[in-house]
Amino acid sequence: MTLHTGNLFWPTTVQHKPEYPKLSGDVECDVLIIGGGESGSLMAYTLSEHRVSTILVDKATIGSGSSSANTGLLQFSNDKMLTDFSKRIGEKAAVQFYKRCLKSVDDLEVITKRLEYKTDFIRRKSLFYASDKGDAKKLRKEFDLLKKHGFPVNLLEAHEIGSLFPFEKDLAILTDLDAEVNPLKLAVSLVREAHKNGVQVFENTEVLGHEFSDGGGLFRTPKGTIRAKKVIYSTGYETAQFASIKKAALNRSYAIVTHPVKDMSFWYEKAMIWETARPYLYMRTTPDNRIIAGGLDDNHTEPESDPDRLKGKGWELLSIIQEHFPLRDLQVAHQWSATFGESKDGLPFIGRHPKYDHVYFLLGFGGNGTVYCTLGAEVIKDLILYGYSHDAPLLALDR
Repeated sequence: MTLHTGNLFWPTTVQHKPEYPKLSGDVECDVLIIGGGESGSLMAYTLSEHRVSTILVDKATIGSGSSSANTGLLQFSNDKMLTDFSKRIGEKAAVQFYKRCLKSVDDLEVITKRLEYKTDFIRRKSLFYASDKGDAKKLRKEFDLLKKHGFPVNLLEAHEIGSLFPFEKDLAILTDLDAEVNPLKLAVSLVREAHKNGVQVFENTEVLGHEFSDGGGLFRTPKGTIRAKKVIYSTGYETAQFASIKKAALNRSYAIVTHPVKDMSFWYEKAMIWETARPYLYMRTTPDNRIIAGGLDDNHTEPESDPDRLKGKGWELLSIIQEHFPLRDLQVAHQWSATFGESKDGLPFIGRHPKYDHVYFLLGFGGNGTVYCTLGAEVIKDLILYGYSHDAPLLALDR
């Protein structure tokens, strides 16, 4: 399955990416992790901290799949507002999930500080604005519910938005304690640390088949086998069918990264920006003063293969940036299209397979995938080590 097309930005930021061998021979472990993107790397690091005998394999190289196309916004707010979640799953469960997402951003900050190599994790504010006047009422209700449960939010009226940003909007929620990250650096750094802690890592090693038994599974690769007591599938959007997930959909999105901007003083605290419209536009900055923008989602499952159409989407995103900020000479440096997965209820799919106790899935479907996978790594670690996680029922595959 092709996960992205175009000219990716993040690979240009990683100068010395470690290389790991292909599997050649037969090996054993307690836990096999299939997939070396952000989800697999977070899982490998988390298990390595608890000294679990672990093997991580990827059919390509670490972080080369969807993680390289991720735009690296880390937020406790989700594609579905807290008010919408509350209607679907009840206010108590919705707040539980939002608070776990907030904790996961905190957890990721702690993790990145422990890593030897930088991941460009930076705490940021987020501006969530009403796309039109009709959404302002909905946004006020969202603010009231977030404030009721103690989330770090402030409500900005039109004049307050105009005093901070060079664009006009009717209403916005300004959120504290969100963050940004370089997703490829994150995956690479996590795997490097996990490997130092004893995790065996094999790149360019595709799992071609498996045989499950009561004692675990035997996994076949081109030049060897892996016998594991438990297996975690962290292969993202390629896994939905095998996991028997019926409440998920694959779509595609578009993103651009501009050339560096000399003066960013017009951008209040480099806050991340997104909106109430669905699909939504989002924007963030980079440490070297580039602008990342994404959105324009459509319901095709494969990324855009036509270079002219991809270029057209890039120009459209660029014009949207320029509608918000006074940047006439802004130019696109990188543009791409990528497949992403969404769940119908807005929650990721994390936990045991409904039929096999020793098979787990860590699938961060949704626009908040890195946060979901941070949460999910903790959930699966608890299931494996202790047999229980308080958050597991909410995220279960067969919910």
